[in-house]
Amino acid sequence: MTNQASTVKYLNKLEKLEMEISKLKKGVNFGLPKKVISLKGILKGVKITEKDIEKAKKSLFKEAKF
Repeated sequence: MTNQASTVKYLNKLEKLEMEISKLKKGVNFGLPKKVISLKGILKGVKITEKDIEKAKKSLFKEAKF
């Protein structure tokens, strides 16, 4: 393989990778089915207070008034 051919090959690979990264940054769905998961057990033993909920609301919805 000549230097020019290998350069073109690597440029094509680089372009494909850049397109993949761009899609990932934009949050494009790649056609994968959504998988329903259960949180049962993941939050075992976690205590969430009203104060935690209010703090999270303010963090998520800075512009909204509660």
